[in-house]
Amino acid sequence: MKHSTKVAVIGAGHAGIEAALAAARMGVDTVLFTLSLEAIANMPCNPSIGGTAKGHLVYEIDALGGEMGRAADAATLQSRTLNLGKGAAVHSKRVQADRKQYHRYMKAVLEKTPNLRLIQAEVVAVSKDAEGHITGLTTHLGEFWSCEAVIVAAGTYLDSRIFVGSVNYESGPDGFLPSRGLSASIREIGVSLCRFKTGTPARINRRSVDHTVLEEQPGEERALPYAATTPENYLDGVEQIPCHIVYTNAETHRVIRDNLSRSAMYGGHIHGTGPRYCPSIEDKIVRFADKERHQLFLEPMGRDTDELYLQGFSTSMPPDVQEEMLHTLPGFANAEMMRYAYAIEYDCCDPTQLNATLEFKEIPGLYGAGQFNGTSGYEEAAAQGLLAGINAALKIKGEPPLILTRQSSYLGTLVDDLIIKGTNEPYRMMTSRSEYRLLLRQDNADQRLMPHGHRVGLIDGDRYRSFLEKQARIKEEIERLGTTHLSPSVVNPLLQEKDMPPIQTGASLADLLRRPGLDYGALRPLDPARPALSRAEQLSVEVQIKYEGYINRQIAEVSRHEKLESRMLPSDLDYKKITGLRLEAAQKLSALRPQTVGQASRISGVSPADISVLLIYLGLH
Repeated sequence: MKHSTKVAVIGAGHAGIEAALAAARMGVDTVLFTLSLEAIANMPCNPSIGGTAKGHLVYEIDALGGEMGRAADAATLQSRTLNLGKGAAVHSKRVQADRKQYHRYMKAVLEKTPNLRLIQAEVVAVSKDAEGHITGLTTHLGEFWSCEAVIVAAGTYLDSRIFVGSVNYESGPDGFLPSRGLSASIREIGVSLCRFKTGTPARINRRSVDHTVLEEQPGEERALPYAATTPENYLDGVEQIPCHIVYTNAETHRVIRDNLSRSAMYGGHIHGTGPRYCPSIEDKIVRFADKERHQLFLEPMGRDTDELYLQGFSTSMPPDVQEEMLHTLPGFANAEMMRYAYAIEYDCCDPTQLNATLEFKEIPGLYGAGQFNGTSGYEEAAAQGLLAGINAALKIKGEPPLILTRQSSYLGTLVDDLIIKGTNEPYRMMTSRSEYRLLLRQDNADQRLMPHGHRVGLIDGDRYRSFLEKQARIKEEIERLGTTHLSPSVVNPLLQEKDMPPIQTGASLADLLRRPGLDYGALRPLDPARPALSRAEQLSVEVQIKYEGYINRQIAEVSRHEKLESRMLPSDLDYKKITGLRLEAAQKLSALRPQTVGQASRISGVSPADISVLLIYLGLH
């Protein structure tokens, strides 16, 4: 049988969902293939959305018109803002999500989206023509689908293998089938693949854990949602389910050390590279031998299940060792495992083969997204899927691509890191990866990215007008606070109440807001005529005023780098013929083919002197 579509997406995990929804919502006929309809939006690892820098990505996804934020809001069991003791740049929302509710939500959205067909089938081959352009794909049932673009969002399913102690077998995550033939086909058309590894801890029955000896971690009251379309009071009346904290101890560490040789990783069974920032518990014990304990989080997996997830206790030990390890933890003496922990190996691509649109440089029409591109995490995957879907649709419609810069977003930073630096381990987004993190806050994701979402057609007119009105209110309030002055007699009683030094001369409300210990809400008694703003608007006003000097400094830094970022490099430039360019630099530039001078400057092995030579050559040539 022969079929046709415009965009074919392989995999209905977090990347594939966003890719398919974006292309379909932009009016392009799209088909989303999944090995199992029950695996849609599955959370095989942590049942959560967000976290440090990951929460930023979810806000960015929402600002561009993606779905993850709305789904996370709908499935929230608990919400917390991380890093509140630090500056606003690193404040990150994280929610515990009901994993089954999240799956049901996303499946329903996919089923109801116009221009989108959802098909359970294994894709075993991708085809291209003599010129290298993608022509279609073939399923395991022999169906051929012709298309103009294929987005590979296969997650951890490509030739995937599960490891538990000395036992290993072909399998996808959570017992789903692996993708067995696609890797070979992708290699055949010219994609370079590598082998990565990740893992997950055991799932535990709630009734078998003594919660009374654990430290309770409640949810955050009046948490703001991820999505702009979700009401701010979305958690009012919702009972948030607490998480709990427990620590490993000397006995836990002894059990692990005594059985290291039985671990699949230390026993030599696993050859894929694992994530540096989310190691297995045995890896933690080896790498941080001086630490007396490690913090673990006991997390709910849903409202209608007693399954619990023990974050931080990922392992590839055999079942008997897993049980012995678990029973050493306080409150877990009688803990019952419902699912054993495992490690999983899978194929992924070398992301330096991609350009900034996530299209393969040498294979027009082929895009990569998510863990197939060497990343880890649901949020990194969803963000890439959204960008790949947008660009595939734009290319088919004959419109300019969407390319996000490092200074515009964490998504831009993520893509730039992948395509310029590559990765030799599963890549995880962190706030420290961005040199512009004070500009890339959660509270201004819509300001940074919603115009792009509107331009490509994922943000409709009504939502965009609401966004413009919100920005106008924020600007007006910042101006009002800066021009509203109060006398010492009005201000000092409040300062005295808060045990703060008095002022001797008049001060503006903005000046007061810049003081440590005062926030927008604290100034309400001094400012009865203030306008009615949403909590999100109040937060943006406060952050922009408090950090104004630092923000302006980063804006100036961005301006200094814009010349390099905007200077395009010819795609056919022969770097080996540029006199004065070091051999290593010429080889790296020839291999990676950066699109701009700014990208070239971030390539390992290319020095500032090489960039100077390149600029002189471009100016004279």
